[in-house]
Amino acid sequence: MTKLVRSYPPEFRQQVLELIRSGKNATQVARDFKLSRQTIVNWLRQDDLDTGRRSDGLTSVEHGEIVKLRKQVRQLETERDILKKAAAWFARETDSIPPKSSNS
Repeated sequence: MTKLVRSYPPEFRQQVLELIRSGKNATQVARDFKLSRQTIVNWLRQDDLDTGRRSDGLTSVEHGEIVKLRKQVRQLETERDILKKAAAWFARETDSIPPKSSNS
């Protein structure tokens, strides 16, 4: 089953967070804006991490950096695999190593 992921503009998120922090009930705000209560809780937690009020998770910047680094690692691993295959091919072509045999 595919899960629908909505993205809300940062201004909208900030408006909702301001309402919650001003004392409004999270369940009522969720109903008013047609959001799940858990979405608001997640936004509050992430905002607290980003602003330094919490330290038990990753900030948005840290999360973005991890995503970027993982993508870079995948790219480097792909390039490494291509180079390993090319090196083996060139070695066989120049008779530096014996050809592969199917009698293994």
